[in-house]
Amino acid sequence: MVNVQIFGLKNSQATRAAERFFKERRTPIQFVDLKQKPMSPGEIRRFLERFGLAALLDTESKAFIDAGLRYMKMPESELLTRMERDASLLRLPLVRSGKLLSFGLDQEAWQAMAAALAPPKPR
Repeated sequence: MVNVQIFGLKNSQATRAAERFFKERRTPIQFVDLKQKPMSPGEIRRFLERFGLAALLDTESKAFIDAGLRYMKMPESELLTRMERDASLLRLPLVRSGKLLSFGLDQEAWQAMAAALAPPKPR
């Protein structure tokens, strides 16, 4: 059975909201703590192809501001390398269920994922 993968950080309020959303609906989840296990380049690429680098980069995060990235110009490849090393630069959580993807607080997308995984109702 395909379940929901939530990529995030334990101390992220948005990540906890995603976990709570799916647990309340009894949807099986697999939580990947990006502090413990970084995303594979292929997994990140899947989100980048769908949403683009600008959408996934959290320009309001403390990590982004503290790194001085507001004032730096750098190639996307270098920015991507930084995002791979420091998950707090990402707009979390990144949620995947099969081919359905979402990032950030996106309850509409989560609802679609939960509905796709729900067993059919008996008639």
